[in-house]
Amino acid sequence: MKYLFLILVFFGNFTLFAQNSNYWQQHIDYKMEVSIDVKSYQYQGKQELVYTNNSSDTLKKVYYHLFNNAFQPGSEMDMRLQSIKDPDGRMFTKLKESDEKKQSRIANLKPDEIGYLHITNFKQDGVTAIAKEVETILEVTLNQPLLPGKSTLLSLDFNGQVPVQIRRSGRNNKEGVALSMSQWYPKMAEFDFEGWHADPYISREFHGVWGNFDVKITIDKNYVLGGTGYLQNGNEIGYNYQDEGVKVSIPRKQKTLTWHFKAPMVHDFTWAADKDYLHDIVQVPNGAKLHFLYKNKKEIIENWKKAQQKTVEMMQFYNSFVGKYPYDQYSVIQGGDGGMEYAMCTLILGEGTYEGLIGVIAHEMGHSWFQHILASNESKHPWMDEGFTTFIEDTVIYELSEKKGENPIVSSYKAYVGLANSGDEQPLSTHADRYDRNKLYSTASYIKGELFLTQLEYLIGRENLLKTIKRFYHDFKFKHPTPNDIKRTAERVSGANLDWYLTDWTQTTNTIDYAIKEVQSATDGIQKTSVSLERIGRTPMPIDVLVEYTDGTQETFYIPLRLMSFQKENPTPTIKRTVLSDWTWGNPNYFFEIPRSKTVIKKITLDPSGLMADVKKENNSYEIK
Repeated sequence: MKYLFLILVFFGNFTLFAQNSNYWQQHIDYKMEVSIDVKSYQYQGKQELVYTNNSSDTLKKVYYHLFNNAFQPGSEMDMRLQSIKDPDGRMFTKLKESDEKKQSRIANLKPDEIGYLHITNFKQDGVTAIAKEVETILEVTLNQPLLPGKSTLLSLDFNGQVPVQIRRSGRNNKEGVALSMSQWYPKMAEFDFEGWHADPYISREFHGVWGNFDVKITIDKNYVLGGTGYLQNGNEIGYNYQDEGVKVSIPRKQKTLTWHFKAPMVHDFTWAADKDYLHDIVQVPNGAKLHFLYKNKKEIIENWKKAQQKTVEMMQFYNSFVGKYPYDQYSVIQGGDGGMEYAMCTLILGEGTYEGLIGVIAHEMGHSWFQHILASNESKHPWMDEGFTTFIEDTVIYELSEKKGENPIVSSYKAYVGLANSGDEQPLSTHADRYDRNKLYSTASYIKGELFLTQLEYLIGRENLLKTIKRFYHDFKFKHPTPNDIKRTAERVSGANLDWYLTDWTQTTNTIDYAIKEVQSATDGIQKTSVSLERIGRTPMPIDVLVEYTDGTQETFYIPLRLMSFQKENPTPTIKRTVLSDWTWGNPNYFFEIPRSKTVIKKITLDPSGLMADVKKENNSYEIK
């Protein structure tokens, strides 16, 4: 089954690459062996990787991420935490209850609490190479330049210390999970058409090279592990990972066991371990096996059991809404500070309400599509993974709710309008690390990123949006899609021109603001009603107009946008629609006439669907009294 999967991945990617002969991406094959001392929280390991240069560049240097080095007093992450206006509350604490001010948790870490990751014995093809550690980045000068189309073997030894959990990774989190091992190994930085992405780690997002992982983890025999990849030696260690969960049936005299995992075509490898994990496995019909690892605490077991069938339903929904999850396994693991997505798994907090647990699982599992299959550069374009994931999360929660209340996307519109009218907004093209405040990053990436898709729905129609999402997944899975790729996919599906939209929505803080400027009602001798509209914001849009009459009848008018060269299907086919002449961007004013009917106009409304993210909706309707 796994060999078939790899064959399908290979030929699937070959087909996708053939669509654009200029596209390329680097490839990597990791082999790692690591030994964990669960008393000191230190580990030693060896890494070999084969790095294939599929670019047209000759590479003289390569870069690795050393994420653990961020968790030290005085690090760039610590300095950023202390200087940003609204620091992450999880990373601050009071040293004493009497203290008024909170202090950086990183700044107060002791030597046996910090994180570190150090490299020795670096070699290229067996020959020592120069490797320079610059906090969270390792700069390597190659002995022999790596030519286009060639591969090289890079090997190193590493030793690390797992930090007290401050953010995402670490030990002994507030829920008592022993080891949350994310971003724990020397990870090759991505090199693409833009060059190297060797960003320092200051707590935000990640980017990685597609490849295969072969990882052996030696740890105290009493610990249960879960994470990325397929367990290869369940019988050897006395652990059944494929059917019913834990079945420790082989007596062991040794103090440690070595867990062997393989993960095909991923760009990260994460794991967690604890002595008290319960482990359940649930099969998605015609899909993956879901693994649930959580603490054996009476107060959380019911929620975790109850969440399992809902998680099956959510994965089935995502499979049909976006495209089928391509791996045979996905794990939901108690172990994070909030929630964070990783390859084939998530680490999340496990306590709290059932609704909260489901919400976090819905979001983090959604990232399996938007980031861990569609691997955008979430450091440069965090809205592509966070926003799109928020969109499908809100959709699945709403669609699977037994009692449907207000669509959660409504609250996203309110949050965006608040941001847009605040005067503090920064463009979506802002690097994730460069936002002035955490709130600005979150509202932009999660909320405005989500609204990128709802605006597409307004522009090209619901059916075209759904087709766009599926085609985007089909064309760019196991790749590194860019903002232009989602725009071009929508153009191919709909036939509309959308470059102006991508520019305004993601590269500027231009806003959508339309108004009904004037209405002249029909009177004796005048056979029509005149309507004057105004574009106040810089961002243009096509306009839907709803006219309601006093007898209860309705009709709509559609004003195409000339920039789009497109006319969308009538979103309300049961209501008569008249298509008017298009509106140019250069003219902020638009005038049209409604022929006089036997009934009197009661109300005129712009954007009756509410999908257009107009920042001042109070001037979008005109009621005739």
